[in-house]
Amino acid sequence: MDFRPQTLAGSTETKDSMLKSKVLSPLPFLLEIGTEELPYGDVEDELAQLRERVPAWLEELRLEHGPVRVEATPRRAAVYVESLSPGQPDREDLVKGPPADKAFDPSGVALPAAIGFARKNGVDTQDLVIREENGGKYVFAVVKSAGRPTPEVLSEALPGLVASINFDKSMRWNDSGVAFSRPIRWFVALLGETVIPFEYAGVVAGNLTRGLRPYDSPEIEVPSADKYFDVIRDAGIVIDSEERKTLIVEQVKKAAASIKGEAILDPALLDEVTNLVEKPTAVLGGFNDEYLTLPREVLIAVMKKHQRYFPVQSVEATRQGQPGSALDKASSQSGTQSSPNGSPLRPYFIAIRNGDDQHLDLVRQGNEHVLNARFADADFFVREDLKHPLEYYRAGLKSLVFQSKQGTMWDKSLRISILSSDVAEMIGCSEIEQANAVKAGQLAKADLTTQMVIEMTSLQGIMGREYALRSGVPEDIAIAIGEQYETVPKTKIGLAIALADRLDSLVSLFAVGLAPSGAKDPFGLRRAAIGVVQSLIEHDIDFDLAKAIKKAATLPLEKASGEIQSQVLDFIAGRLSVLLKESYRYDVVDAVLAAQSANPASAARAVKQLQAWVEREDWDTILPGYARCVRIIRAAPTEDRGPKTVDESKFIESSEKALYQAIQSTVHGQPSTVDELLSIIVKLIPAINKFFDEVLVMAEDEVIRHNRLALVGQVASLANGIADLSKLEGF
Repeated sequence: MDFRPQTLAGSTETKDSMLKSKVLSPLPFLLEIGTEELPYGDVEDELAQLRERVPAWLEELRLEHGPVRVEATPRRAAVYVESLSPGQPDREDLVKGPPADKAFDPSGVALPAAIGFARKNGVDTQDLVIREENGGKYVFAVVKSAGRPTPEVLSEALPGLVASINFDKSMRWNDSGVAFSRPIRWFVALLGETVIPFEYAGVVAGNLTRGLRPYDSPEIEVPSADKYFDVIRDAGIVIDSEERKTLIVEQVKKAAASIKGEAILDPALLDEVTNLVEKPTAVLGGFNDEYLTLPREVLIAVMKKHQRYFPVQSVEATRQGQPGSALDKASSQSGTQSSPNGSPLRPYFIAIRNGDDQHLDLVRQGNEHVLNARFADADFFVREDLKHPLEYYRAGLKSLVFQSKQGTMWDKSLRISILSSDVAEMIGCSEIEQANAVKAGQLAKADLTTQMVIEMTSLQGIMGREYALRSGVPEDIAIAIGEQYETVPKTKIGLAIALADRLDSLVSLFAVGLAPSGAKDPFGLRRAAIGVVQSLIEHDIDFDLAKAIKKAATLPLEKASGEIQSQVLDFIAGRLSVLLKESYRYDVVDAVLAAQSANPASAARAVKQLQAWVEREDWDTILPGYARCVRIIRAAPTEDRGPKTVDESKFIESSEKALYQAIQSTVHGQPSTVDELLSIIVKLIPAINKFFDEVLVMAEDEVIRHNRLALVGQVASLANGIADLSKLEGF
């Protein structure tokens, strides 16, 4: 296909005459950016950026418009605007000038400053006005400007819109020096039937789009902006990503059902495939059932990662068990693979072709040949790996660098093993579980040096589990090895080694100055921190992060100072805050984390309880009463603060005695939860309000003043270790 830059196809007008042509009424506008196939992730980025940018861009251009629609495929991004105004509205701007006393003399004669200011803005000095601003008087000019025609505005602004699209990785492909994800090959820019001429990256806009790649990308004329989506659909292109996804799901399910199977529709794979095609067509293929003896995860990983195929499993119900029993062998007679992690796999796959259903047999055969070759490689890797027990592969960790200043993966595995023992004890593991956590920690990273994981790193942990089982390692240890990379491990031993691994990474890398900065997080420390807090919350286990971090800080080659430990704790608290604020009010989260950030599960429980309290109808009577106690303590001079013993004999007013007696009868030890705290406060509110209404706390007599502050301090201190309620709205 000839991808030379096109001229203004279908038009005999010059650029100037087109821009000056009178547009009398609103018209639809279309911009299509045609490229070589973009990586699937860049399609999403392009789509998201244009959807956010275009409405703001039109507002900046002062062009009124109707609804905006943005769609994208691997080869094109389309921006469609309904009812774009024919031109910018005229406008008046009030421009500030010099101080009035510098612009005019006392008699009102214009001075050079006023004359220059008026000339600069195209107005007469007589039209300047004087206004007060910020305590001073200044001259202002009312500057009128006529709106420009929309074609002229768009022609000038469209290159900037395209240039504003950014990608993580870009390339340059011609002398223009423009960088884009992939080479730009064409532009379609139409206002109604009129081509909006602009040039960018050496490509001139016109009214010619391109058809499907499998059909040799034929040129297709777009007669007008409002006909674009009809033209694209007639060309067989499904430009709406949600529509493409729906078609893929329907076709994949239908193909699986044709062999009485069920497709495994992984959401991430579905999103990826959706952005790799413009016309999806499902292709059902098969592979040698002898490969069903491979672990289920290996088969699925090869199909998904290398080939982007959807695996097929049996629809009949299967027994459920633990991941460790994935050793179950396949039965070649039944043509299925047993697995407790899902229904048995079938020896089939479903690929998505970019194009129609012509010559599907050839397409199927080609895909089958490639997949069988991939499985043959995987089978070889697994058989080679199984020549040795998992323990054997630990030695290879000595040559695998974790981080130059913090040693090898061998060093890290030793740290994980040591820390796993402490963590296991902290999360309530039995002595046997603690011992197993130590062993699991030793073996956790061993599979990193196996051939199968070197080939497919996504299988780390999974292969460790499989090889551990086949090496005779106890099942609960093997399961823990397999769970270590899950965001939330299911077993306590798995949780212990996952927490140990993540805390070690955080402490070790912070200690050598590798904390995440901005968007850069090459070691995935944000993910590690989220894994720590989310696991503890979902298991609902009280856990002292400060204590665990302190222990972890002593293990790396480069030790973590107290300051570094605080940074790690704050970093984890930041992730905890983000996680909780997805579901709860920001001020509620801030109030709890001010007191409990080192115990994620307890903090989550407290946030949930406090959210319920602040939503109560009587909350506006509860918080103010407690707040009065806190505020007066904080406002007191330093010498009057601090824990003081209340002396009942020093009471003068009856309301002092009443509050004291209410505290004595209601408070039985320090409350441990938000519910306990606020239930106590509710009972004390009448006595608190009566006390403040009748008693002068800051009395001149020092003894009386200190005694009264000590009394209200008993109320204020009830929230210690639970929440800082002063961070709540309305405090």
